[in-house]
Amino acid sequence: MIWKTAVEKKLSEHFGDDIKILGHTFTAGGSINEAYVISTEKGNFFIKTNLASRYPQMFEKEAKGIEVLKQSGEIPVPEVVLSDETGDTAFLILNAIESGPQQSHFWEDFGRRLAAMHRHTNKEFGLNHNNYIGSLFQSNRFHTKWNDFYISERLEVQIKLARDNKRIDKNTVRTFERFFTKIDEVFPVEVPALLHGDLWSGNFMVNEKGYAVIIDPAVYYGHREMDLGMSQLFGRFSKRFYEAYNHAFALESGWQKRLDYYNLYPLMVHVNLFGGAYINSVKQILSKFVIDGN
Repeated sequence: MIWKTAVEKKLSEHFGDDIKILGHTFTAGGSINEAYVISTEKGNFFIKTNLASRYPQMFEKEAKGIEVLKQSGEIPVPEVVLSDETGDTAFLILNAIESGPQQSHFWEDFGRRLAAMHRHTNKEFGLNHNNYIGSLFQSNRFHTKWNDFYISERLEVQIKLARDNKRIDKNTVRTFERFFTKIDEVFPVEVPALLHGDLWSGNFMVNEKGYAVIIDPAVYYGHREMDLGMSQLFGRFSKRFYEAYNHAFALESGWQKRLDYYNLYPLMVHVNLFGGAYINSVKQILSKFVIDGN
């Protein structure tokens, strides 16, 4: 742990006390980070580390995103202790989340809380700073219309990256272009909603009280159905979650059929990160679009 001394120093400055790391255990931190739970006299903390030169300001951006979600006051998030660098090692320190069993109404509570978070809005789609999704840069340049934002800041960026790396064929690019010409017919008009931005089953935890805590955000203001789409991508949330959400903040009819089109973005992110079968999932969604006559 080359960062141990630096982290002890930063924690000592933060708490105004001499803090020593008493022990640590490895834990899951995603594909690009090393992650640990460290124990100190002040309690346990979760720490992620990676290469600062390869992922500049990644943890700084994540900390800012967590703070945006925290300010909404709707869904618990980890407490940010600090983010910093030592040499070429960047680190982010959060209060460790103690886990517990789900409450019997866990999914209903989670759905209602997400609906409440989505009611926090902004004048435009985007965010006042860029960030990351996974290890990829995520542009959050403001747009007044969701469809313009989704095309310019989400899909076209990923398509260009995939073309540069020869991970997408010309026919798929042309189908995307056809999709763009009809996109105004696909998504209902809504005001910008505060989004987690990467809300899949691996990005929430159950805290000691039995309720959801959301982690690893890729925050921006977008179409609220975007979070719902991603929640079904890699392990669908409980049906009770969607029912509670829809009761608290009713969705436009046909929302279930639209979710695949939102998932073109995270799937293209996975194409660019991992390649392989993810491009086939993209093609299947685009084929559905063609068959549906959009």
